[in-house]
Amino acid sequence: MKKVLSILLVMLICGATLFASGEKEKEDSKKVVLKVANYALLESGYEQFWKDVETNFESSNPNIDIEWVTAPYGEIMNQVINMAGGGDKVDCIFSEIDWIPGFEDAGLAAPITDILPASFINDLYPDVMKAFEIDGKAYGVPLYISPYVLYYNKALFEQAGLDPNTPPKTYDEMLMMAKKLSMLKDSNGNKVYAFGQTTASVPVSGSSINAMIFNFGGSVLDNNGNLSVDNQGFKDAVQMLKTLDDLSYNPQNAKLKDLRNLFALNQLAMYYDQSWGFNGVRTINPDAVNFAASAAPLKGGNGSGQSLLQSHCFILVDNGAARKEALSKFVQYVISADVLGDYLANLTPAYPAIKSMEGMESIENNPVLKGAASSASNVKAQPFIPQLKDINLELCTLAQAVTVGDEDVNQAINEFKTRAKSKLSE
Repeated sequence: MKKVLSILLVMLICGATLFASGEKEKEDSKKVVLKVANYALLESGYEQFWKDVETNFESSNPNIDIEWVTAPYGEIMNQVINMAGGGDKVDCIFSEIDWIPGFEDAGLAAPITDILPASFINDLYPDVMKAFEIDGKAYGVPLYISPYVLYYNKALFEQAGLDPNTPPKTYDEMLMMAKKLSMLKDSNGNKVYAFGQTTASVPVSGSSINAMIFNFGGSVLDNNGNLSVDNQGFKDAVQMLKTLDDLSYNPQNAKLKDLRNLFALNQLAMYYDQSWGFNGVRTINPDAVNFAASAAPLKGGNGSGQSLLQSHCFILVDNGAARKEALSKFVQYVISADVLGDYLANLTPAYPAIKSMEGMESIENNPVLKGAASSASNVKAQPFIPQLKDINLELCTLAQAVTVGDEDVNQAINEFKTRAKSKLSE
């Protein structure tokens, strides 16, 4: 009898286990897996934030799993496009604003109105959202925004006999200050560069050069996406790049990460960067919070110091009703005061893109953002065209022609026009 009871007990336990396992399988089968492409997971300082996003979002949404798709910054676009070519599309891409036309042209960007509720979209600043439009529809959701701001080293200003609380407002003022700053050496006897403008052959450098052209009141494209460089502001900006190189103020052919490194090590007095570039500086030298300050972009020629709107954003992909609903929840979760508040204040200095985050004390009183606060409203959007990446790379080639190549400005501009027209006709 005992043997029979034992057998029955084992059968009951096995049955219960199988039932529980079956229920678990049913539950898992109902889960939606969101594939999110995100290069930031591979970058120092950002990994923990995104891992916390995954953990906390999944905890609040047990029927949704986040699956990260990662690749280095310079490779993530091709990885996502190649995956889609094989029938494996991601749902969301953590992106820079300049990547939108390329993904839209590849059929991997959906209008945000197809996925997000009107109540959320209406909380985004309308003027900001115009910068995300292609043919009147927004194809990206900004997490935060920034112009290219001027970072400067207060300690080096003091060493040069300059007022650390009075940064330059114009390029002419900058050149006068740069003359004194360029005479400095760091504690190891290394040269101190006075001013940094990235010119390396990567799209983000072209974007930064574009912003510099806007500083001078110039243009690269007209509102219809046609080439528009026959203006004084464009020429003045290119001439300034040559002047900075002739005076050895600007490191040649530098990427933004190179400028951040020099700035962190007290070997660069001033440089242009997106506001969130300070995270890279602080990662190299935590003491940078004590000497770094920001200022509005410089005014050049007849320009007003206008800059190019930059943003880290989500590009959304339409993968059917279930995944769209889950994606909407994910986007609204991340772009919220609870999730982004500390991130913007302490990790990635930037300005919020949603009205409900306006006036947050942790952002308004951020010592790094404070000096450039006014510049967030003095921005201009570059028209989205599929060839934008190519045009930005051609701007880098132009910059290198007048610096490393020491070409005449007018000749280099004419060569740029020929190449750019060819790219636009492709």
